Amino acid sequence: MAEDLKVLGVWSSPFSRRVELALQLKGVQYEYIEEEDIHGQKSPLLLKSNPVHKKVPVLIHKGKPIAESLVILEYIDETWKGDPILPEDPYDKAMARFWAKFIDDKLFPALVKMAQSNEREKANEEACECLKTLESALNGKRFFGGDKIGFVDIAASFIAVWIRISQEASGHEFFSAEKFPQLFKWTDEFVSHSIVKESMPPRNKLLAFFKARFAKAMEGSESK
Repeated sequence: MAEDLKVLGVWSSPFSRRVELALQLKGVQYEYIEEEDIHGQKSPLLLKSNPVHKKVPVLIHKGKPIAESLVILEYIDETWKGDPILPEDPYDKAMARFWAKFIDDKLFPALVKMAQSNEREKANEEACECLKTLESALNGKRFFGGDKIGFVDIAASFIAVWIRISQEASGHEFFSAEKFPQLFKWTDEFVSHSIVKESMPPRNKLLAFFKARFAKAMEGSESK
């Protein structure tokens, strides 16, 4: 029941959207609660539910909070067994966890560094190397999960949506079909999925969000 399940999130957060996508793929009803000021005055519910990290997403199931998006994804898969997002085979499950951890521990920080670093060329090389490494995990498959969206696909969703829109907003293209043919094809397959379309942020709204962020960053650099 939706009243027993709540998701605390931020509309623009790829980590929040992971949780919503997993629930929607399984057809699980939930109540979504937007955290209005994640960088300022955080809500009492968020601080109570995630006192350690004080960030979204948080899943609250029957009054019990679970934090960290990958942890939440596993909890969802173990609680609602239908349409599993993790493989049943122990080795395949371990590999899915490995690649999801690679995405969060290696790829995402490399992309953040590329966006913020003054050494753009070096940071770009590091990010592209991580993307190539992740691309190798596809190995010709339609999705990382095989014929259907799975754990790694959900973890990598920010590549298909956030990266492609952010580079359009910034005018700096590093992720393309020429450089990453398999991974780029995967992004097209991923965003074409009907449930993904419903669960991701509106494209125009996210594009405007990134344009505003880049404009603000430019203003800050020019004023120094």
